Amino acid sequence: MSANNSPAGQQNAATYDSAFMKACRREPVPHTPVWFMRQAGRSLPEYRKVREGTAMLESCMMPELVTEITLQPVRRHKVDAAIYFSDIVVPLKAIGIDLDIKPGIGPVVASPIRSRADLAQLRDLTPEDVHYVTEAIGMLTGELGSTPLIGFAGAPFTLASYLVEGGPSRNHEHTKALMYGDPELWAELLDRLAEITGAFLKVQIEAGASAVQLFDSWVGALAPADYRRSVMPASKKVFDAVASYGVPRIHFGVGTGELLGLMGEAGADVVGADWRVPMDEAARRVGPGKALQGNLDPAVLFSTREAVEAKTDEVLAAASGLEGHIFNLGHGVLPSTDPDALTRLVEHVHTRTAV
Repeated sequence: MSANNSPAGQQNAATYDSAFMKACRREPVPHTPVWFMRQAGRSLPEYRKVREGTAMLESCMMPELVTEITLQPVRRHKVDAAIYFSDIVVPLKAIGIDLDIKPGIGPVVASPIRSRADLAQLRDLTPEDVHYVTEAIGMLTGELGSTPLIGFAGAPFTLASYLVEGGPSRNHEHTKALMYGDPELWAELLDRLAEITGAFLKVQIEAGASAVQLFDSWVGALAPADYRRSVMPASKKVFDAVASYGVPRIHFGVGTGELLGLMGEAGADVVGADWRVPMDEAARRVGPGKALQGNLDPAVLFSTREAVEAKTDEVLAAASGLEGHIFNLGHGVLPSTDPDALTRLVEHVHTRTAV
């Protein structure tokens, strides 16, 4: 991909040549790029202020608010990429699924999908369904300058888990019961979700997103054989749907140490690892030809400055031989994290890795 044939003509040469984009393409970088999952969120007092009195899903549909929240960590932390502020259930809400995000609980679905008749709830997603996303990304690409914007979506398995369980689940018993007990219905469910997810990512890319990340938050609950047979085809379909745009595609899940190689096989250009697997071992499991993202334990940020820097240096040392490395946490920023600790972390990584 070149800056001249970038998606929708939105990506300028400076964005294309940014440290983040170079790392995604496994090219030499001026410093290791840094961004954080959930960097735009509850850890920032300015976020809490602008979100006050506005429900989560409502806030995701307000382009001016989305733009402001997405920009906040770029201003404060000087991260190398912004990530579009949204939620993984936004496309489901957009097609009419009766769900809400309950404070302290998460997404709750009124009518869980557990039979073939229930699949009728899942119609195709159109750009008009999420016009506010196109509008917000248009605003953001004008404000971000050379800073890339990462679009994102929830992966089919994780969306299916919410839909089948009716909300967050510790054991995913209904999900696994459907996956094992009615594999044909399960495959049809994931295929429909892959169509919706691919369409949602296309909207973001065509509006100007420079890269996309597929979050499979719950897929670490599966054994590799189950992932390969029952999940990977749908994840691959999502990545294939956006392959022609040429933007970097990132794949991330939690507790996925045993799945890293398969997650790369699904079609990602960059594979994210959580903090349980060192970066050099993650690279060995993923295999050549992929950049890696990660992977400081988010809880480390609650320790002393010296401890944070020491653990960060361990991550950087483990990643020192990789073709492409994007520094991130091994999961999202915890809500009570001190924002100053994140700002110092970005500066430390940049200083330590500057060429």
